[in-house]
Amino acid sequence: MRYILLVTFLLSSLYSQTIKDISNVIGIRENQLIGYGLIVGLAGTGDKSKFTMQSLQNLLRNSYIKIPAGSINSKNIAAVMVTAELPPFSRQGDKIKVKVSTIGDAKSVDHGELLITQLKGVDGNVYALAQGTILANENNKTTGFIYDGATVENEINYDLRDEKSIQLSLYKNSARDADLIETKVNDKFGRKLATALDTRTVEIVKPTNMSVVKFISVVQNIELDAQIFKKKVIIDMSRESVITGGDIQIDPVTIARDSFSIRIDKSGLSNEGWKDPAQNPGVDIGDNVKIADKPVINIDNAMINTKAPPTISDLVRAMKVMKLPMTEIIDTLKMIKEMGAIDVEIEVRG
Repeated sequence: MRYILLVTFLLSSLYSQTIKDISNVIGIRENQLIGYGLIVGLAGTGDKSKFTMQSLQNLLRNSYIKIPAGSINSKNIAAVMVTAELPPFSRQGDKIKVKVSTIGDAKSVDHGELLITQLKGVDGNVYALAQGTILANENNKTTGFIYDGATVENEINYDLRDEKSIQLSLYKNSARDADLIETKVNDKFGRKLATALDTRTVEIVKPTNMSVVKFISVVQNIELDAQIFKKKVIIDMSRESVITGGDIQIDPVTIARDSFSIRIDKSGLSNEGWKDPAQNPGVDIGDNVKIADKPVINIDNAMINTKAPPTISDLVRAMKVMKLPMTEIIDTLKMIKEMGAIDVEIEVRG
């Protein structure tokens, strides 16, 4: 069946980005962790590579079970690389998400059990231990993830208490942006605190009557000119959700794809604004799709009432109702961006 998505549009207002959207505080960042592990319990979708069999032999030897590697003949195990990101200020006992990727010729890691795996930083130290049941990615069964799959064992020390200043690093090299941040910060505090050291670095001196945490919070939430920056949409593939940017409104656009069509138009607008839905309930055109004078998405008896101009979240939810994979949803958003209906940066996270 060919589905049609029809929603109405109200002219969107400009979005004001903050300093946090285009920069980070130097020294406060995530750290990458990596480890080598074994998955067991696969239903014949594992691998028989030599290093997998050798790893299992070593594991059994640690349990005082001696068995020749050549006698192990099972496709219920797989060797994998395990990666994670250690957030700043993580504490012992915190849980973090881990990603798992096969090394050999395993067909799937879905519902396999990752045995306890050490996750190390670039300095060689162990910062977390991972273990748990894996959920494979829908479109690539040889990779997967475990929510809260690792426990933080060691902390990275961040001591901000005695800091007299902070340095901001812009995500993109831009003299204009660095100058704008300097101006906005100095205007906010009413004195010269910020200095652009180069086209990507801005140093800001902390006022003596303010804690460093409060200072960072104030600086990061200073608004910048809306016309200058694009807002970012961040999509988490594993959770199949929009992390940020879901509230961005979409301009009128029509997209026709093989399995569905999308049309966002101005049918709900009048000179006075939105029409009264009680007076203009819309026109039913069949296939459970309604051309509505209010932002209603009605697909195959699944109704989503946005109660406002359509946003990226509304569109993503409607497409998930259509049971479309996230890859196709992301491709559609990119098409809408290319057609100029949204002015955003799209970032996809695994």
